Amino acid sequence: MREPTQEEGTLLDVRHLTIGFPAEDGGRIDVVRDVSFTVDAGETVALVGESGCGKSVTALSLARLIPSPPVSYPTGEVRFRGVDTLRLSRRDLQAVRGSGIAYVFQDPGTALNPVFRIGFQLCEVLAGNRQQRREQALDLLAQVGLPASSFQAYPYELSGGMQQRVVIALAIARHPVLLVADEPTTALDVTIQAQILDLLKQLQQKLGMAVLLITHNLGLVADVAHRVNVMYAGMLVERGEAEVVLRHPAHPYARGLLDVVPRLERVTGRLSGIPGMVPAPGRLPSGCPFADRCPHTAARCREAVPPEIAVSEGYPVHSVRCYFPLVSSGGQHA
Repeated sequence: MREPTQEEGTLLDVRHLTIGFPAEDGGRIDVVRDVSFTVDAGETVALVGESGCGKSVTALSLARLIPSPPVSYPTGEVRFRGVDTLRLSRRDLQAVRGSGIAYVFQDPGTALNPVFRIGFQLCEVLAGNRQQRREQALDLLAQVGLPASSFQAYPYELSGGMQQRVVIALAIARHPVLLVADEPTTALDVTIQAQILDLLKQLQQKLGMAVLLITHNLGLVADVAHRVNVMYAGMLVERGEAEVVLRHPAHPYARGLLDVVPRLERVTGRLSGIPGMVPAPGRLPSGCPFADRCPHTAARCREAVPPEIAVSEGYPVHSVRCYFPLVSSGGQHA
């Protein structure tokens, strides 16, 4: 995996992003709160958390794919190549979608139109005359490891893994510089999951894309991500270099996500779990949103949301939102 450098520059810079939906009482419920992270050119950044933590809403907001209304973007910035996409006109935004930021979604069965052949759907997003678009479509199929016969197939004639390869082909058709992969392996078995992740890595190296990987499984990011952002209840609770976060998680929630990953060395006993559920956006506690599920909760945790603190310096900084981090400022377990 190619290591990006700071000199390549920041491709995506999300600053204090807050996303809200209207509440029944006429107010607003924030489902993403004060989220900040960056993606550098050529690197893979993971956004990790359980369902309901706000990962997909954050991802969709990058290219404003959620209709407004009902969603509102009251604060924050999403700077893609230095331009805030949240303030772009509809026309200028079209230039960002597809050729700038492209998406791979978790359910290829719903991402593909069931009544059109694969070749037709690929040609729809390509430029040129009929023959040129056909040749480009066949080349895309080859790039994602599918036979030329897939061109004439309907989606239902392909397996789930093959459908996801088609979705990836659609995503890279216009040569994006940032690929957002939103749970791209959720609906697939373990063997196919590994194949899809390997394919994304190969395409990233070949095309020079940056990748934002959205997942609930920290176990998936170890071999693919340079940096990890752990999200809980609409907030980033930990972020840093992937190897550092995976080896020395500082937030109890990140530690819990790692503990639930199955390991081959566990031959007996039951898997660990995180008790409780992610709180609904309109019912968040006044303090740390993880307080009701955390084994280290103290009175202070229920009084106010913890500030973000650095537990190690360097690039990238390893930071955490916790009053009692599991890692000390020296980078060791507390």
